[in-house]
Amino acid sequence: MKTADLVDAHGDAVRFCNLPFIKLGKRKLFSGPIHTVKCFEDNALLKAELQKPGHGRVMIVDGGGSTRFALLGDQIALILKENGWAGIVINGSVRDSAEIDLMDVGVFCLATTPRKSSKDGAGKAGIKVSFGGVDFLPGEFAYADHDGLLVSDADYTAPCVLSNARRTL
Repeated sequence: MKTADLVDAHGDAVRFCNLPFIKLGKRKLFSGPIHTVKCFEDNALLKAELQKPGHGRVMIVDGGGSTRFALLGDQIALILKENGWAGIVINGSVRDSAEIDLMDVGVFCLATTPRKSSKDGAGKAGIKVSFGGVDFLPGEFAYADHDGLLVSDADYTAPCVLSNARRTL
């Protein structure tokens, strides 16, 4: 599953998130159904959601693009890994980037910062979030690799879907 192949095979059925993500972790590509969190400079809700079983889903976090405070650090990244999340995309910042980069996780973020976030629990989960010119809806599918992040309402990870799409080109 390469995002470039998905664009070639499915055109406008996949939407490109137009942000300059930093890519961390050993998982350089990941995909799965979307789950969302919207929080601004406060990661308590994000941590609580990641403590639930991930079942191969991709956590999409709208942090409002803030680069002032990190929404993810190495301890929460470990929770992500241990609970079976495919990866995480953060419209915001992370910290402990060197440690996260050595972990078996997939992390896309906008920036790094040493400052930790507040822990008030503000935010919402399981709602539509929008950034990078894309709407992210829970249950849709995210596809991330070296080239970027795509979103679609279809699951293109099944081998027959990709091979059938290529046959029709």
